[in-house]
Amino acid sequence: MNSAPLKKAPINWIAIFALVFLPIIALITVPIYSYHHDFSMGAWISMFFLLAVSSLGITAGYHRLWAHRAYEAALPLKILLMIAGTFAVQNSILFWASGHRTHHRHVDDVDQDPYSINNGFWYAHMGWMLRNYPAAEPNYKNAPDLLNDKLVMFQHKYYVPLVIAVHAGLLLPIGWLVGDVWGVLLLGGLIRLFISHHVTFFINSLCHMWGKRPYTDENTARDNFILAILTWGEGYHNYHHIFQYDYRNGVKWWQYDPTKWLIWTSSKLGLAKNLRRIPSFNIQKAELAMKFKYAEQDLAIYGHDVNTDIAQMKQRIAQEYEAFTNTLNDWAKLKEQELQTKKAAMAEKIHQMDHKLKVDFQLLEHRLAHHRECLETLVRNIKKAPVSE
Repeated sequence: MNSAPLKKAPINWIAIFALVFLPIIALITVPIYSYHHDFSMGAWISMFFLLAVSSLGITAGYHRLWAHRAYEAALPLKILLMIAGTFAVQNSILFWASGHRTHHRHVDDVDQDPYSINNGFWYAHMGWMLRNYPAAEPNYKNAPDLLNDKLVMFQHKYYVPLVIAVHAGLLLPIGWLVGDVWGVLLLGGLIRLFISHHVTFFINSLCHMWGKRPYTDENTARDNFILAILTWGEGYHNYHHIFQYDYRNGVKWWQYDPTKWLIWTSSKLGLAKNLRRIPSFNIQKAELAMKFKYAEQDLAIYGHDVNTDIAQMKQRIAQEYEAFTNTLNDWAKLKEQELQTKKAAMAEKIHQMDHKLKVDFQLLEHRLAHHRECLETLVRNIKKAPVSE
């Protein structure tokens, strides 16, 4: 913990102004204004609408489009996302995306991860921005694609004027339309900005502390449904850190991920293409591997002084997992053959074999889940059993 990023560094006064002074101004002016004037319904609606605009500009634009290249966007959509991201006031696309790539490459490293949770909640949430820590200094060597993107570089060069222009171009006309300019400036401007900032910061702090790790435990990232709601679908962070190039964070049909839905809808409108998806087999493999690992951990804790049933169960689960892995390997080999050949007969053969393997996979997944259930029952019984003298 006592490492270079936590040593005192020069204060970043621009960040202090945006993240400390502006919220203080909001805390003072909003109550005073509300005491003397009623906020119009239009001002309240503008706050929620503009919050969605700025937040999705970060999640769909800065994050999934530019940081991870999870899909390709047509120029009109890129311009809209650039404007929305600028409205969120989280620095330029180049700075944000490059820093985020560094985070993924060095996740949890206290010296190299710009916002490592291992330096504490406050540091990961926003402390890393308030001082010019070495780990957070911009280094654009990992972003040659962005350096060659004219739109990205235009925004980077004229970032401050664009921030002013976007705020004036959105807040003033909306305030005029609803007949409550000051209400829109305070709610749709200051309060919206405060919420938008901390919604994003939750990804770096709470999403590395609170939740489950169903896909990997190699890093601190967590999946959390509540945080997914607050962060516009980014709360499935454990999945994202193992499969960062997927345009989805919520891969299951029931998972709340409005950013995914926005990108998918854009693709249907011809505004996005080449949406990158991790193959379902890879996802299932990671998920089942973690289930197996958790089962092993349970056995290590509770299986040291009981009868041979658990040892037998462990062997059965290991056998099923090995069979499952062999099936995945066979499936991967066939996929490679499918990519290397275009002969109709071979393609038909691969299709038939691939179908059989998928059926086998489903059967193995069901059997592994059954064994996991049996193991959990055994563990519960062990916990309830009286301790022998």
